[in-house]
This record gives sequence, structure tokens and C-alpha cells, in this order.
Amino acid sequence: MPSKIPNKKRKIAQEISLLSATLLTTSMVHSAVEPANTDSLSDTELEVVVVTARHSKENARDVPFSVNAIDGDTLQNRLLLNVEDALRSVPGVDVYSSSGAVDANIRIRGVGSLTQVNKDDGSVVVNIDGVSMPAGNVSLGTLDIDRLEILKGPQGTLFGRNSEAGAINIITNKPTGDLEVYGRIELGEQSQRLYEAVLSGPFSESLSGRLAVRQTSEDHWIENTTDGDPMTEPEALAFRGSLLWDLSPETSALVIVEKQRQEGFLNLQLLQPFTDSPGSEHTPGVFDDNNKTVERFSSEISHQWDRSQLTSITALVNTDFSYLTGFDKTTAGAVFNFPVEYLRGDMQDERAISQDLRLSSLPDAAIFWVAGVNLHDAERGFDSQDLVTFATQNRDFGIDSQALYGEATLPLTQRLDFTAGIRYTRENKDYIGEYITFGPGGRTRVLQDRRNLDDTYTTGRLALGYSITESTNIYAVAARGYKSGGFNDFATQSADSVPYRPAIVDSIEFGFKNASDKLSFNGAVFYSAVKDDHLLGFDFTTFASAAVNADTETFGVEMEGNWFVTEGFNIAGGLSFLDTEITSAVLGVSGGPVAAGNKVPDVPRWSANLSLNYSHPLPEFMGLSAPTFNASVSFRRVDERPADAQNHFNLDAYGKLDLRLALQADSMELYLYADNLLDEQFEFYGYTNAIFAPSARIGAPAKGRRAGIGAIYRL
Repeated sequence: MPSKIPNKKRKIAQEISLLSATLLTTSMVHSAVEPANTDSLSDTELEVVVVTARHSKENARDVPFSVNAIDGDTLQNRLLLNVEDALRSVPGVDVYSSSGAVDANIRIRGVGSLTQVNKDDGSVVVNIDGVSMPAGNVSLGTLDIDRLEILKGPQGTLFGRNSEAGAINIITNKPTGDLEVYGRIELGEQSQRLYEAVLSGPFSESLSGRLAVRQTSEDHWIENTTDGDPMTEPEALAFRGSLLWDLSPETSALVIVEKQRQEGFLNLQLLQPFTDSPGSEHTPGVFDDNNKTVERFSSEISHQWDRSQLTSITALVNTDFSYLTGFDKTTAGAVFNFPVEYLRGDMQDERAISQDLRLSSLPDAAIFWVAGVNLHDAERGFDSQDLVTFATQNRDFGIDSQALYGEATLPLTQRLDFTAGIRYTRENKDYIGEYITFGPGGRTRVLQDRRNLDDTYTTGRLALGYSITESTNIYAVAARGYKSGGFNDFATQSADSVPYRPAIVDSIEFGFKNASDKLSFNGAVFYSAVKDDHLLGFDFTTFASAAVNADTETFGVEMEGNWFVTEGFNIAGGLSFLDTEITSAVLGVSGGPVAAGNKVPDVPRWSANLSLNYSHPLPEFMGLSAPTFNASVSFRRVDERPADAQNHFNLDAYGKLDLRLALQADSMELYLYADNLLDEQFEFYGYTNAIFAPSARIGAPAKGRRAGIGAIYRL
């Protein structure tokens, strides 16, 4: 682990000083820890934010690392319909995505794969109700969620493999002992539709259930220039059913069945610059059958003793998708100098079984501790076909891992706490590949490939926390994270499937957390050094596309806060500064050589959020009882950032403004919303191939303005 933060350039120090001075003088900073309910701000005191970042309920102020939490009401009010959108709203978190449902690459504080070389090559683990999910599943809808937590910094101790940058911890709403009914409908521009319903309540004194359903549809924001219609009409259907059985006052069992299906999504690869109304020239309907399905079956059994709690979580997760992607005629003409519709088909089916068994202290115990064992077994088939040459690759991946973990926080004095955590993991991966090509005269060539990889590794963290006052804590934490090695998803020959090395990150962080009656204010300074992170390499003599490695480092500062200015008026905001650097030169990369000193791609130097929430009671009218007017304005600012590891060009800075106006009375609420109110055009990602077409820049434009109306009913 690093012993100190290296000296940075004078310019960086000046920017950090300016950042700190600005934040400390304004205190108008955004926190992803937003008010528990922005619909009703009559309470002028901040609620205690409780998180489960360490598998047990704790006050967020007592957790010895940075945690951002977004509650369910905030997700709803800010129109954050999936996890990816929610992550984009948090400073210091960046998502590389072509807007499809399968290719998200998450970076937290500049740490993450420079190029994803495998669907399992993620630096951020997604954990929902204690069940680990593939990182690509950030396309999951935010259906009936109680809280979404973003844990920053290496989380290998308690969340395990592939959490070198952090973890996303999602907690869904559980069955209630009282009847709860909820319904929502939204209608908006571009045929946007949303229908959602939740029903929860008891079947008996010991058994209760909950059912949540959401259906969404819209016209795609990219026009097919072939026929003038939207490229597709994306649809998503999600449902979750859960049963909670209280076997005794000390023992309970929770069973969850969940299924989410997305259809008509599109992985965008458009030639830049984009027009005001971006379009793509494809065969009409070619992407209509693109689909992805995620299923989760889990059971959680919990038993509580006088001083400890036993928790067992068993789960089966199925992740299947089938989709076409590729260049339209215009893009293919610019890249290959041949204007043909160039498509590739990908298909995956994955089955993952996991078991987590842990013993932990009770919430509010004087000494926090947790110890457990985690087992994970997954089989994944990933097949690809080039629809121009008909070359086909059939690949099967297997993962079998076992881990022992534990963490404890001990009070050394009345004010000083010491935290230590460790995790030991054994992991076996295997790979079987079959590569089919077609030669002259229709001759078929089939190559087969088998590989195996064994690995053992240890991750952990050490932290000190000091309580200055009852409302203010400071902390220091050093952590080691690990991202597994593996096999290349893009292998087309045996030379491609040589196992790539794991990535190791060492991180240190110093921070403070303050929460008084009306103001919370948190900040952190951190440094991370990554060894052997991953890029997609390409050998032009053998056409091999094996993974290569590069080292990176990040130095950064974050500030965030939440302030109840007056009764009914709340300001929240946040600011992140990240100075990233690729510290090792890399040759043989598909987009050209990477120079030492380049910036990490897709990571802005500055990003910030600001939200204003206002609530005001109205006189009774039209028979409405206790009507209330609510207004919420949110602004997201992202600085320019390099598009790729070669730093060929920068993606432009942008500012995104969202608005929501609502009238609430009794159990009903009517609202107007506008997403991207100023119709700002910005890009999700971008790249260029410096070898074949250095002037052709490819990327994905985000959605333009979407406005509409909605209604909510609560009982």
C-alpha cells in the first residue's frame, strides 16, 4: 500500500486550493445523500442517514470511508429510471456506455478498466439485496428501491472480487405489515410511457408479501435516415415479488423473485460530429429484436441472538442477451472506405449461483464486527458472428471462487476507533473457445482452444476514525483492491485467449463527515495507484486481440453537502476534482500506442451537481385537502474529458438541467417534468482508430429534451 501521496504539479495544488476555498465559503454542495423525501420538506431537520455499506445498519457518519446514498424518492423525483442514470448523477462516478444494455464500464474516482476486455472485467461490483450481479447490469431499472448506495474506494474486504474501484449496493423495499398501495403513470414526448404499481401487505401475522411492476416504452432518440422513423421503440418490463416470513421474533426468511427484460435497445456507434437531430443509416427494423433478460431468485434467512446475528443469502442469477450492433453505411464508409452496413451479432447466457454466510454484530453495538464465507460459481456462454464474413466465435467461460472475510471496528478510546478488514479468495477460471472461419470455395476452418487459470489473492483495509464532536468525525483509510485476471471476450483465435493479468489497486483516503440538525457536510482527499489495469491490444501482424496492461494513478478531492436553509427549502450539491494519469507507456493497442502521462479516458477533471428543492403549503381549493406545491431543480456539470486512452480528442463539457413541478394533496400527486430542459447535446463516449481511419470519430449522443406529465397515487 502506498505510504504517501506523491508531490503533484503546482497547477494542481492551486486548483485544489481554489476548490477547497470555494466549497468552504459557500457550503452549497450537492450530496447524493439527498433528503429522505423531497416531496415534503416541512421537517427542517436532517434525518439520520442509515446505510448497510458493511452488511449491517450503520449511521453513514460512522462508516470509515466515503458512501453516497440516494433514496427511492430521489430516484423517482429526478427521473432516474435505471441504475446507470443514477450513477451519472454522482460526482466522481463515470459510466462509459454506448447507451445499450450490455456494455457499461463504471469508473469511480478514475479507477476502472481502460478498455473492458471481458463482460466480467469490471472494477465496480453491483450488489442487490446482498446478491452480487455482473457490472453490466447497471441497466437494471430502479424499480421499488429503498436506497442505492455508492461505496467509493476499494471494497474487496466485504464485497469481494472486481470491486477495486468501489461497489454499488442496492436495497429494495421489503414487504410491510400494513397495507401499502402505490401507482404511477407518466406520459411524455417521443411516445414516452411509464406505468408502475406496488402492492404490499400482510397475509397473516407472520407472513407478508410485496409485488412491484413497471413497464416503460419510448421512441428511440436516433432517427433511421433510411425511412425517417426512430431507430427502434425500446421497451422494458420489470417485476419483483417478495415474501417475508417471521418464523419467530428472532428468525425471519425473505424470498425474492425478480425479472427484468429490455427490448429494442441499441448500442450506438455514430460518426461525429452529430447533427442537431442525430441519425443513422440502417436497414429498418434490424435492431428491433435486440433483447436482454435478467432473473434473480434469492432467499435470505436471518437469526438474531442477544449479541450477534446470522445471515444466509442464497441466490441464482440468470443474465441472457441477444443483440446486433455495428456501423451504418456512413460510419463504415469513413472507417473502412467501403459504405456497407457492417453488423455483428452477440449472444450470451449466464448462470451464477452464490452463497454468502456471515455472522455479525447487531446494529448500534459498541463493537462492529462481521465474519463470513462466500461461494460463487458461474457458467457463461458468449457467441459472436460477423454478419459480413460470417466468421463465428463460440466461447464458454467458467468461474469458481471461494472466499473468507472479516472486518471489525474497535474503540481504542472514547473518541478513537480502529478498523481492520481482510478477505482471502481462491479462484479458478476456465475457457473453451471454438473459432469458425470460411475460406475460398466455402471451406470451413474450425479451431478449438482450452485454457485454465488459478489465482489466490488477499484484499483488505485499515482505518482510523476520530470523533471530534458528536456531529463531526474524521477518518483515514488505506485499502487494497483486486480485479481478477481472465480471458478475452473478443478472442477470434488461440493467440487471443492467453490469460490477462489481474489488476491491483492501493488507495489511501483522508476525510471528514459532519451532520448537524440542518446541515451535513462531507469531504475527502484520496490517492489511488493501479498496477496492470486492462486495455484491448491488437497485433497487426497476427490479428490477435489479446488484453494488455497499463498502470494508472489518481489524485482527487470531493466535497458534498445538504442544507435545510429554511422550512421547506433545501439545497444540496457536490463537487469532484480528479487528476488522473496513465503512468506506463503501452504499445500494440487497437487504437494506437498509449503514452505515459496520458489521462485516464472518460474521467472529467471537474464534475459537480447542484439541486434546489422547495415545498410550500397552499390554501385549500377545489376540495383538495392540505395541498402542497413542490419544485425540484437539478443541474449536473461535467468537464471535458479524453475520449480514449490515447487521448486522441476530448469529449466536450456539458451541463444538464432537470425540472420537476408537483401539486400534492391527500394521497394524489400531479406533476410536470422536463429532463435535459435546455436540450443540451452531449456524448456518452467516443473513440477513433488511429491506424485505419484517424479522422473518423465515433461515439454516442445522449438523449435530448424530454418533457411530460405524471400522476402518483399512494395509500
